[in-house]
Amino acid sequence: MAGRFLSLFGPLSRFLPEVSSPTRKVSFNEKLFWTAIALIIYLVMGQIHLFNITTAGTDYGTLQIIFASSQGTLTALGIGPIVTGGLILQLLIGSSIVTADLSNPDDRSLFTAAAKVFSIVLTGVQASAYLLSGMYGSLDLTTSVIIFAQLLCAGVVLMLLDEMLQKGWGIGSGISLFILAGVAQNIMWSSFSPWVMGDGKHYGAFIALGETIMNREPLSNIFFRYADGNLTTFPTMLGFITTVIVFVIVIYMEGVRVELPVSHANYRGFRGKYPIKLLYVSNLPVIFASALFANVYVLAQLLTSQFGSDNFWVNLLGTFGGEEGTTLTGGLAYYVTAPNGYADVAARPDRAIIYVVIMVAFSVIFSLTWLEVGGLGPSTVAKQLVDSGMQIPGFRRSGRSIEMILKRYIPVVTVLGGALIGLIASVAGFFGVFGTGMGVLLAVGILYQYYQLLVQEQVAEMYPALGRVLGG
Repeated sequence: MAGRFLSLFGPLSRFLPEVSSPTRKVSFNEKLFWTAIALIIYLVMGQIHLFNITTAGTDYGTLQIIFASSQGTLTALGIGPIVTGGLILQLLIGSSIVTADLSNPDDRSLFTAAAKVFSIVLTGVQASAYLLSGMYGSLDLTTSVIIFAQLLCAGVVLMLLDEMLQKGWGIGSGISLFILAGVAQNIMWSSFSPWVMGDGKHYGAFIALGETIMNREPLSNIFFRYADGNLTTFPTMLGFITTVIVFVIVIYMEGVRVELPVSHANYRGFRGKYPIKLLYVSNLPVIFASALFANVYVLAQLLTSQFGSDNFWVNLLGTFGGEEGTTLTGGLAYYVTAPNGYADVAARPDRAIIYVVIMVAFSVIFSLTWLEVGGLGPSTVAKQLVDSGMQIPGFRRSGRSIEMILKRYIPVVTVLGGALIGLIASVAGFFGVFGTGMGVLLAVGILYQYYQLLVQEQVAEMYPALGRVLGG
């Protein structure tokens, strides 16, 4: 049963906004419709600017793609508060600070209520941090209150859209859908943007490629772009090629798995395989690590704006420079923020190495944490197999024997998979990959999940009996 902490959220759940679960079978076409509606609402919100704001504010680069945010608009916070709220609760449960059995419907209901409260509170906290840090310049009290209300309401809307999809009205989750939309937008913009940049060419890599060929310039210019003699971070064909390579690598990794033979205890002729994928915990560790790093960045910026740059402890968290004082120059936040392309890597290779090590380490940590929190650990999986009447041929049909076999594979695969996605997500960005390394990694994983969900939904639509078996 839930511990005392989660029980505190029981009374609050009655006052929280909620999307009701469908009381009837939702057709496949209807799910597509509501998924499209959620996507359209998100995209429209990303085009509506905040009240009286003429500047987009600080460009967070990679973090904006990971959190599906667009600075200066209603989606300025994106899914950051939702992910961070869930992350905090999962860490509390994973470390046994908070006790809960997520297989119990009551505990899971309390967990959902707690996640909502955390998301709303963190939306307010992050909105306040944005305003207090001076991201949008010096604002009067009335404007600040209106912007705070806008960001809070927008955060609640995104939370409800995510809940609507997850409760069965749509397909997948809002978090995944919004990330995929952000990455797709960034890739299209990097490929075909018509804006003219400082090097005299259009921003889009393919348009710049055509201009380079027509001007009979050296082919090296399609891989490295310069403005005023300095190497830029404008999209290049090197970035496009890297993007394709990362897509292929991640797709291949999605198919790598260990398959354990299983059979049904009561039906000797029924045999199958239980797959343990290399990416056992999917792309969640990268999202969690990015959420943690983003909050370090925001906290460092907030403390610097409030206490100045002469405080030792504030500088330990992060230091800022540049013309507007918003460019990271040191501190913890500097080393947990991805370098901006190969120019930054060449200038500070030590920072790039430290960033990769930190990203890989935290991806592994969150992968292991998610085993228990997400119900993917050997003991949980063994219990599920035994309860469903399955066993591993040649071994006793008991949870303990199956658990011992699973322990040979699951922890190893979890650590290896977490390290690999952390490595790919961090290193790919060094070569100017379109949509950032993390964005492409998440996009491939999300597309793969959506492919499986769409196939499952179509099977459930055509063969209802089989759909009930698949959980459709």
